[in-house]
Amino acid sequence: MAKMFGIFACLLIVALDAIAGILGIKAEAAQNQEKHLRLWLFECKEPSHDAFVLGVAATCLLAIAHVLANLLGGCSVCATDDIKKAPPSRQLSMACLVFTWIIMAIAMGLLVIGTMANNKSRASCGFSHHHFFSIGGILCFVHAIFSVAYFTTASMILAP
Repeated sequence: MAKMFGIFACLLIVALDAIAGILGIKAEAAQNQEKHLRLWLFECKEPSHDAFVLGVAATCLLAIAHVLANLLGGCSVCATDDIKKAPPSRQLSMACLVFTWIIMAIAMGLLVIGTMANNKSRASCGFSHHHFFSIGGILCFVHAIFSVAYFTTASMILAP
């Protein structure tokens, strides 16, 4: 039964991250369809409501996937053992957890920046901001890989 729960949890985390990644890439496409005037590094553009909505959805799904991965993975690395003296499985679990947090922070930042750039009150001119959504979406897929790796290694540590 625990094995089926683990498979279901991994599939759920991957599905949430994959949908967030797809929505991020679609938000980039919606943003690129809006009118814009570009002169070297400066750009004037109209915000896209579709990109804003897709960006908010991608950000929320990434956050949910991250919370689920951390809650379901447990606190297997929250021991008083020195990480250098810990068994390799615990070190791998800790490394995956750290990478998951770093990737989530970068992806979340990029998605939020892209979303805020498409807020209706933000029609502006300035330096061009391209590819925030697409890079954030791609990082959602990378987040899925490290989240599943963390969940499986943490589950191995907690298993009797």
